[in-house]
Amino acid sequence: MPKTGDVIIARVQFVDSEGSKVRPALVLFEELGNIIIAGITTNMQMKGIHISTKEGAAQDSIIKLNYIFTITNEAILKTVFHLSPEKKHLVFDELSKRLSGFKT
Repeated sequence: MPKTGDVIIARVQFVDSEGSKVRPALVLFEELGNIIIAGITTNMQMKGIHISTKEGAAQDSIIKLNYIFTITNEAILKTVFHLSPEKKHLVFDELSKRLSGFKT
């Protein structure tokens, strides 16, 4: 089972298209077989939280907290690396602000 803070490669089903796409994502949490993830992009113009190659990313990337999906364990192809405790704290602080309506 994936752990909170794992950066994974997974098959993600998009609402606006048929089929799935293989994408990097951050595991936010898992509960009862449902895995909640945030999408990751290498488009550095996007808003989100930066992760670097020094942290384990294949390329400098952005965790997109406005791009949340639910997947199952079967959709996970591999785990790439695990975020540091400091970066996880930053992610969840930002997510909490967004969910509570605070502007960032």
